[in-house]
Amino acid sequence: MIVMTNETVTLNNGVHIPAVGYGTFRVKDSDELAEMVTLAIKEGYRHIDTAHIYGNEESVGRGIKKAIDEGIVTREELFVTSKVWNDGLSYDETIAAYEESIQKLGLDYLDLYIIHWPGQDDNYIEVYKALEELYNNKRVKTIGVSNFHVHHLEKLLANTTIVPAVNQIEFQPRLTQIEVREYCKKHGIQVEAWSPLMNGEILNDPTLVEIAEKYNKSTAQVILKWDLQNDVITIPKSMTPSRIRENLNIFDFTLTDEDVEKISALNEDFHYGANPEVFNFK
Repeated sequence: MIVMTNETVTLNNGVHIPAVGYGTFRVKDSDELAEMVTLAIKEGYRHIDTAHIYGNEESVGRGIKKAIDEGIVTREELFVTSKVWNDGLSYDETIAAYEESIQKLGLDYLDLYIIHWPGQDDNYIEVYKALEELYNNKRVKTIGVSNFHVHHLEKLLANTTIVPAVNQIEFQPRLTQIEVREYCKKHGIQVEAWSPLMNGEILNDPTLVEIAEKYNKSTAQVILKWDLQNDVITIPKSMTPSRIRENLNIFDFTLTDEDVEKISALNEDFHYGANPEVFNFK
């Protein structure tokens, strides 16, 4: 059973993961990103999310190193995620991709390594078996998937040994993915939300603005709290220091059940990002 506290989640293998992460999607490799990663850690983030395809693992790694060197945290206090871009990768190529990611990050291990997309064929089975080897050899603390729908998960569980700890999906008020979340809950797979704020495009929604005013919080804070109250880990991205702080400041209020339902009712099955059923990343 997945247990969520105010600040951490216990995954299906007993590993603890912070419920709010600092996302780096669509942020280029840069000194600014390294500075923001360090700032996020100073502000209290302990969960950092990146991916090979983002092209920014080196900057993320520099930001982490600076925070550790300055004594803000130890490596063991951080939860670092990266993802493999499985563009038809073989088993051995997946292992090599992992080695490249940790080299760029300057780390000895990852806390979570994820298959970024299922793709258009069954290649993800072979890729996931490589992740299982990394896990069994204690090179990663946990393994998981991203953007997997129910049929992908069913095939994965039927052909592999280790149940994914995480499925990172697009989850936002206009895309609640109930079927996927219910399947994950049944099988002990923790759901994470990428792009929970739709890159800011949903922040002016009248329903969300009204609810935010009720709690004297920002619309972004209300959405992120809605994520947590749906037992979904949330990974907002920002390069603005004030918003980085704001996005973490969501543990001092609770949405009523009625307000949670109002937000969920905004669902339109609308994919702001790519739909895994039609997205061909090759």
